[in-house]
Amino acid sequence: MMRVLVLGAGFGGLELTTRLSEELGGAADVVLIDKADGFVMGFSKLDVMFGRTKADAVRHPYADIVRPGVRFVQSTIRSIDPVGRSVETDAGRFEGDVLVVALGADIHPEATPGLTEAGLDFYTPAGAFAARDVLDSFRGGRVVIGVTSTPFKCPPAPSETALMLHDFLTERGLRERSEISLVMPLGSPIPPSPEASRALLAAFAQRGIGWYPNRLVRRLDPERGVAVFADGEELAFDVFLAIPTHRVPAVVAESGMCVDGWIPVDPLTLQTRYPDVYAVGDVTSVGTPKAGVFSERQAGVVADRLIARHHEQTATSTYDGTGVCYIEFGHRSVARVEVTFRSGQRPTGSFEDASELLLQDKADFGSTRARRWFGTEWVGY
Repeated sequence: MMRVLVLGAGFGGLELTTRLSEELGGAADVVLIDKADGFVMGFSKLDVMFGRTKADAVRHPYADIVRPGVRFVQSTIRSIDPVGRSVETDAGRFEGDVLVVALGADIHPEATPGLTEAGLDFYTPAGAFAARDVLDSFRGGRVVIGVTSTPFKCPPAPSETALMLHDFLTERGLRERSEISLVMPLGSPIPPSPEASRALLAAFAQRGIGWYPNRLVRRLDPERGVAVFADGEELAFDVFLAIPTHRVPAVVAESGMCVDGWIPVDPLTLQTRYPDVYAVGDVTSVGTPKAGVFSERQAGVVADRLIARHHEQTATSTYDGTGVCYIEFGHRSVARVEVTFRSGQRPTGSFEDASELLLQDKADFGSTRARRWFGTEWVGY
């Protein structure tokens, strides 16, 4: 019986363990380890932050995972041994014939001076839910959405936040007494898709949202209420919504698997330099954006290869670098971007204009995954 040890229960870990259970059932011994007790889909954080739904409605408890061949263990991982394909956790030691690292990227607000004192992280469920309370009591002023480091998860999310904030303030009669500014280190909102970027820039202009491209927020000055860019320029704020520094979890950094801060993998197979050790998603330097849809697709490739191994067949599945992202444009309209990143090639992307029809498409995306991974329903708004 093949023993598979999966670290991290995000998009990658959930998709991988689901596929292995569907195909192999009890013929494989799969252990899924995560320190959290539940999962929140990335775009649900913004729904909660802007009052569209409640925090409890978007949490999917890992206790709901009841699947042949899969055991979920809630515990903190203390060390990873990629040579021995084993981990030490607060719940004991676990070993596998195959090890898959899908622990994502952690955020570090403390890496940006002044951010913990004067800013709001909204890139974690806890941070977004706390930002909800701040926005609920907001009575108008200057709001800056700022990126403090690269790379960062879900590149469309800062643009979505600006547009959703516009709607939020408009509905409350606060837009005319408020300013919204978006600061990003990119030359366009979504570089792989010029069409999507043009649509977003037009939406910013129409709504009076300030756009500051090719700028990185280096620090906040809490006393003066200003964000300081890398070039020394300053931007005043009353509320600063931050995209903090991203790094691999400390336990991954300490494992010896990383090069230049991330785990290198074969871009086609997701294998690391260690035999029978794979890595998927945000924790890698595979070259795709750090977003759940890419992690999910990578996990599917690893699942295909492990299923082939179980059946003593030659593994042929490879990763194509493609992912689909939904972009909230406000006014109950959603756009869709499909981008492809292949090693050595320029990224390409297609764009579907924002519409109410794609709002349902996005809801279906959430619903299908909630049902497959947890046997529950996804709650939108």
